[in-house]
Amino acid sequence: MKILVLNSGSSSLKYQVIDMETEEMLAKGYFERIGQTNSFLTHTANGEKNKFEHYAKNHEEAISFVLNRLTDSQYGVIKDLSELGGIGHRVVHGGERFSDPVLITEEVIKEIEKCAQLAPLHNPPAILGIRACQNIVPDMPMVAVFDTAFHQTIPKERFIYPIPYEYYKKYGVRKYGFHGTSHQFVSQRIAELLGKDIKTLKIINCHLGQGASICAIKDGKSVETSMGLTPLGGIPMGSRSGDLDPSVVTYLMEKEKLNPEQMDQVLNKKSGVYGVSEVSVDFRDIEASANAGDENAKLALDNYHYLVACYIARCAVAMGGVDVITFTAGVGEKGKSSRKAICEYLGFLGVDFDEKLNQELADEGEISAPTSKVKVYVVPTNEELMIAKETQRLITK
Repeated sequence: MKILVLNSGSSSLKYQVIDMETEEMLAKGYFERIGQTNSFLTHTANGEKNKFEHYAKNHEEAISFVLNRLTDSQYGVIKDLSELGGIGHRVVHGGERFSDPVLITEEVIKEIEKCAQLAPLHNPPAILGIRACQNIVPDMPMVAVFDTAFHQTIPKERFIYPIPYEYYKKYGVRKYGFHGTSHQFVSQRIAELLGKDIKTLKIINCHLGQGASICAIKDGKSVETSMGLTPLGGIPMGSRSGDLDPSVVTYLMEKEKLNPEQMDQVLNKKSGVYGVSEVSVDFRDIEASANAGDENAKLALDNYHYLVACYIARCAVAMGGVDVITFTAGVGEKGKSSRKAICEYLGFLGVDFDEKLNQELADEGEISAPTSKVKVYVVPTNEELMIAKETQRLITK
C-alpha cells in the first residue's frame, strides 16, 4: 500500500508518498506561494529534484497539479491514483475532542473547524487541503492525524492553568501540547534501538528545531510537555518566546501601545533566540556570530541551552526519573554544540556525555558514555512516516 501524506499551510503544501511495505519515501515536494502569481512546486522523485513554476490560485489547484506530477510518466512514482490506499492529513489542533487519529467525515471536519480558534494559522489551511482532496478524489479514504492527540494522556493537574476555572470550561484554555507525531515516532524508535518494551521506559524527547518542544513519555504515553495552549509556549525557539512572566505581555503592550495582534507578532516572530541575538532565527548563524565574539549571540544560546535543560529536569520530575533522553529535529539532529551544552547541565540526573561520540555521529545513535546512568541518543524524526502508519492502520482496520 502507498500512502500520500499532506501538510497544508496557509499558502503552502508539503507532501510525501510512502510505500508502506518498505516504509520508503518514494516522492516528496513543497508547493509554495499558493494564491500568488509566482507560485511554484519543488518535486523530488526517483533521485531527481525538479522545480515547476505553476500558478495555483488555491489548494485544490495545487493538489491537482501535485497529483498530476505523481502520476506523470517522467516525474511520477505511481501509474494512477488507484495505487494510493489513502491520504493522511496533518492537523495541528484537535482540542480535547480528538485523542487519536480519525477517519475524516463531515462531523470530523466540523470539529476541526471548532478548534480553529485555538490554531487560526494552522487548522483552516488543513481544512482547505481536506476539502480540495474531497473534490479531486472523492472516494479516497482520508485520515486526520493531530499534533495534539498524543498529549491527551497528560493528567489534568498538569494541563490545567492556574487561572479562573471558568475559562477552561468556556473556552478550553489549557495546555494541549504539539509535535505529537514526532514525539510518538521517536519514542517508538528509541524503544526499538534499545530492544526494550516502550511500556518499561521513561523517555524525554527533545524536538529542537525552529519550533521546539520537550515531552516526557512514560509507558509509551505523554505525561508532560512544554508547549501549551498554542505552539508559542514552553522553551525559547527560533523566533518564538516560549514561557514568560505574563506581566511582560501587558507591560509591553502598555509601553509600546501594541494591540493584541501586534503583541502576538512580537512573541511569535521577533522573540526567541532571534530576539535575544538580533542575528537570525537560524542556530547556525547565531553560533557563527557567537564564535566570532558576538556577546548577544552567545547570550541567546546560553539562555536557550539552560532553559531546555530546565525543562528536561521538569520532565524527569513528571516521571519520577528518566531512562533515556533523545534529541531530534533540525537542532537536535545537527546541533552538536547545542547537544553538548544542554547535556553538561544534566550530570545530576546521571548523564555522562561522550563528546567524541557526539562529534563523530552522522545520523542516528548514542552520544552518552557506557558509564552513563541515563542514555542519550540522537534519533532523526519522521513525522510523515508516523502519519502514514496511522493512516494505514485506520483505513485497513
